[in-house]
Amino acid sequence: MAFTRPLRPIPDDNDTLRRRLAGAELPALLMTVAHLTGDTSVLRDELRAPGWLFAPQGGLTPVQQHEARRLALAALARWRDRGEPAAPPAPELLRAITTWAMGSDTGDLLPLLAEEIALPEDDPKAPGWTLDELRPDADFDVAVIGAGFSGLLAAHRLAQAGVPVVVYEKNPGVGGTWFENTYPGCRTDVASHLYNYSFAPRADWPDHFCRRETVLDYLRDFAKESGVADRIRFATEVTALRWDDTGRRWHLALRGPGGAGAATHRAVISAVGQLNRPLLPAVEGIGSFTGPAFHSAAWDHSVDLAAKRVAVVGTGASAFQLVPELAGTAAEVVVFQRNPPWLRPTPHYHEPMPESAEWLLTHLPYYAQWYRFWLFAPGLRGILDGWIVDHGHPPTERAVSALNERLRASLLAAMEAQLTDAPVLREAVVPRYPVGAKRVLRDDGTWLATLKRDDVRLVTAPVDRETPDGLVAGGEEFAVDAIVYATGFQASRFLTPMKVTGEHGLDLHEHWAGAPRAHLGISVPHFPNLFCLYGPNTNLVGQGGSIVYFSECATAYVLDAIRLLLARGADTVQVREDVHDAYNAWVDAASADRAWVWSRAGGWYTDGTRSATNWPFSAAEYWERTRHADPDDLLLG
Repeated sequence: MAFTRPLRPIPDDNDTLRRRLAGAELPALLMTVAHLTGDTSVLRDELRAPGWLFAPQGGLTPVQQHEARRLALAALARWRDRGEPAAPPAPELLRAITTWAMGSDTGDLLPLLAEEIALPEDDPKAPGWTLDELRPDADFDVAVIGAGFSGLLAAHRLAQAGVPVVVYEKNPGVGGTWFENTYPGCRTDVASHLYNYSFAPRADWPDHFCRRETVLDYLRDFAKESGVADRIRFATEVTALRWDDTGRRWHLALRGPGGAGAATHRAVISAVGQLNRPLLPAVEGIGSFTGPAFHSAAWDHSVDLAAKRVAVVGTGASAFQLVPELAGTAAEVVVFQRNPPWLRPTPHYHEPMPESAEWLLTHLPYYAQWYRFWLFAPGLRGILDGWIVDHGHPPTERAVSALNERLRASLLAAMEAQLTDAPVLREAVVPRYPVGAKRVLRDDGTWLATLKRDDVRLVTAPVDRETPDGLVAGGEEFAVDAIVYATGFQASRFLTPMKVTGEHGLDLHEHWAGAPRAHLGISVPHFPNLFCLYGPNTNLVGQGGSIVYFSECATAYVLDAIRLLLARGADTVQVREDVHDAYNAWVDAASADRAWVWSRAGGWYTDGTRSATNWPFSAAEYWERTRHADPDDLLLG
């Protein structure tokens, strides 16, 4: 696997070029052609994709696809023959291309879009400073907790800035949730080409939505190639953090291969994430089952489920992936459903990338950037809008707005088309809550086809209790050979189970009192030099992109806050309490008008009254607020 490599030349003959373009994502190809040639006439209104949220090629018809390829081939051949260099698009060209793609003027997004179209080697979010330049004699170092996507990124950025850094990882390898979740069928539900660092793209992703092993390989390779792997202390868990008011540093309690240990660091970045502590349901008698029972995030590979009767509790993202893998191997799979998921049509969810995709990404200048933009852009405008409550609609548990109703109708039609032969199943699998109230899952038909199998049974009655022989639901006992709890994570319990003590002995978890909050999801008053990545209210739910993008934004902010500390000769930096409180009041007010808080559907998005997990605004809003650390928002000491 390779990250950033020089582009190879486009072939001289048009027949070869024509064959290579066969696997192109055509909206991205047309934007690339317009960029390279400066000729926006290829961006025809009749070739604007009508349905990029759901379908490959944006839903263009075969006739439209043929015309798009014809235009692209002719324009690229002329550009190649002229030997013109590839350069970043001028602002007006960038605006014209992206306005065509998104269907509305993008003038307000141009700085963000310019970053997205930048080549990896330009790396616009990299720190533009070093410790030696700002304060060469500074006694300053950083501990990063966790070696998943966010932790590896933070360590890499600190290393770029010449800041000493140590990464503490409780597991024996990198990857975080991708290391721990080994259940059958585990894969990303974010497009593979968005699920990598913008400055370290992978051109040879084998699938549109890659399996867990492939994602983990990417992280291992990145850690090695970037040098971050040499900074990691594996199998070392941070059990407690304590701020020293006098020494102005953090004391870490560690548990590693040699037993208990300790370390001190000037600053700490927690990159433990939201989805790292499995959640078992509050079921009476849990633990009484005499057979194997385990959580999907702690899969017991010593248990052979072939020809066994298996209970799977849950129909969220993990169950959605693992149940089809079990069906046909197990003798019977009994699925216990609390709330059915809305399904987002994604026909290529399990499909490999076209053969020519890697060629395009490694030969055609800027195609990789425009392809990434094409995958990312729907979240800049569109998806989240459909999940905002319109009190004049009025909102109901059917839909929270007219746009939400149209989205519901679209998803419902796609589901009903798969259920014409199963009317009874329809009543069980069509959600009775608004789209966006819970996580919407990618669907290529596999899930509903699995539920229709003779050896799969769907149970919609609540699980009453666990017994030595199985589970009881709705008064009926289900005797099984194994139980899999696919019941999610303790997403709102940030930084647990670490004990975190800040200024004057303030306990973070007591301070939060079950309602975690942080400024930008990053910093909390009275906890100086402590930063969170994928912290409170930074989970994306309709903004496009991926958590990797949000981590890049948040890490840029953290590095800028550290820059301020060093440049001003300070020892500590923390957010002002009034800034923190005003920010969180703004977030909570917006969240109250989002489907996931307004609805009574429940789930990990909300605690019933507010959301500690989700970001209620656009990705562009978070990008804007994290571009720089505003010194007026901070206390430097």
